[in-house]
Amino acid sequence: MKRDVWITGIGMLSSLGEGTTDHWNRLTDPAGPRPTLDEQGFAPHPIHPLTAVNFDLQIPKKGDQRQMEPWQRIGTYAAGMALSSAGVTGNAELLGRTHMIVAAGGGERDIAVDTAIANALATGNTEPGPFLNERLGADLRPTLFLAQLSNLLAGSISIVHGVRGSSRTFMGEESSGADAIRTAAARLASGQIDLALVGGSANAARSDMMMLYGAGNQILTGAHKPVWQRGESPGFALGSLGAFLVLEDPDHAKGRGAAGQARLVTATSGMSRRGAGEAAAEAMRQFETFAPYLATGPIGVISGASGAEPATSAEREFLDLLAAKHDIYVRATGSMIGHAVEAQFVANIALAAIASARGGFYPPFDASGIERPASAPITQFLVTGFGQRRGEALALVTGL
Repeated sequence: MKRDVWITGIGMLSSLGEGTTDHWNRLTDPAGPRPTLDEQGFAPHPIHPLTAVNFDLQIPKKGDQRQMEPWQRIGTYAAGMALSSAGVTGNAELLGRTHMIVAAGGGERDIAVDTAIANALATGNTEPGPFLNERLGADLRPTLFLAQLSNLLAGSISIVHGVRGSSRTFMGEESSGADAIRTAAARLASGQIDLALVGGSANAARSDMMMLYGAGNQILTGAHKPVWQRGESPGFALGSLGAFLVLEDPDHAKGRGAAGQARLVTATSGMSRRGAGEAAAEAMRQFETFAPYLATGPIGVISGASGAEPATSAEREFLDLLAAKHDIYVRATGSMIGHAVEAQFVANIALAAIASARGGFYPPFDASGIERPASAPITQFLVTGFGQRRGEALALVTGL
């Protein structure tokens, strides 16, 4: 059984604003691309900070907010926006049949505790093993430990918004977002479920992320530049972002009087060993399965390229192979919203759906020549995801 999959709800919160209108307006601004940046707070690493937001609008209980780390608040807020956009909010019967798939990273660190432990160990005046056991037992309260579990985002969404269907949480950096989308779409297309909430979130304002990704030479250092122009200083700029979609069987949506915003035609994911040419070949293998669904005419590519290497060069290789056979127009959204790791693939599908619903496309986000103005209307959108270490994924989004 193969059913269509509609996107009936979009919830997105980033440095550019909240909701579909804010993102469309900022990304199509006639004044040109103007990302919102914080280049001082975590210098020398620029980030895309979260827009000012009143969390009370989607998380009304202060007690609920206090139990969440920032990334959970961002995700719970975006999930509430998606449910509202789809007309599901407050409908207990629908929420009871809404299945949830979340892409999540690890919980946020207690920086004060980490710093105190690191400083004490650096003096060399203490025995590391016993000292660590003592501090971990004294400083990491059970409530703090539980707040750092990845599946607490799904739990928070369930508590705050009343989502009562099955729940799955995927981990695995960029691939987790791709697999969350792929799994939800497959379950809908096969008739296993009728309604799904899918998404993820990330908080860029985290010193521990600067340390972890910095150690792997993956994070952008120095002045911010668009993704394709970071050749001499590769790396991604982290972005605070929450992105959730309501995916739905069209007949189910019509039955409750809901309108679709775009169609998620298909989604695939895979993993190469990242030897020479392997990532591009894996992406091309996936793209070839899209042949039955492609229409004639140009393809808008919403690229997940982050600026990190060698992943960005691997995607360039794939795009060159694609351009040899198709008329493509590339937009690397990492230049504008940063890189949100687990949430990035979902966010890019949301941006593809927004463009499809608006009947337009985004102008180039940089002047490298890789991104060029579209010469014809674009009605089909290819979303790409190349993980910084592993994982290649694609999705195709079209109008209804």
